[in-house]
Amino acid sequence: MATEAPVEATEIPPVEKQPHKLERKWTFWFDNQSKPKQGAAWGSSLRKAYTFETVEEFWSLYDQIFKPSKLTVNADFHLFKAGIEPKWEDPECANGGKWTATSSRKANLETMWLETLMALVGEQFDESEDICGVVASVRRSQDKLSLWTKTATNEAAQMGIGRKWKEIIDTEKISYSFHDDSKRERSAKSRYT
Repeated sequence: MATEAPVEATEIPPVEKQPHKLERKWTFWFDNQSKPKQGAAWGSSLRKAYTFETVEEFWSLYDQIFKPSKLTVNADFHLFKAGIEPKWEDPECANGGKWTATSSRKANLETMWLETLMALVGEQFDESEDICGVVASVRRSQDKLSLWTKTATNEAAQMGIGRKWKEIIDTEKISYSFHDDSKRERSAKSRYT
């Protein structure tokens, strides 16, 4: 009977995990309008929170901070492409508009927000170059999710984005309004549905 020689254990060097880079950088913003200062301009409470560029950073930020359920009434979370401010005045947003979905159930907003974030950072929209970002707004009566785009007058692009987003968030109805209309009148008429 032959005896086998003992096998020497060799140490395998640890494999360095490379982060999973996203196609572009994204920035989370926070805005709390629940205690506006008298005469303060809109956007004065808007704060850039964090810019990220990897899948790992996204999940860490989402899990720890950026869930709508953590927001107080009249507060907003924004996720916009890095370099674009979530303001009508930003050159990337100036000629744009937004698709809006509403929800009266907090859990529903949380799901729609997460699905939208994953679709954006995962580049799931064919017209992704026309998308600026998304805003989750927690309000007393009903919450809102708004997907901001660059060129409101490009109906084909807006309808493509709208159809895809409606499918992603699995909702009955969304509507599109031009930022220019919203600047002029508080409750701007929807241009596309």
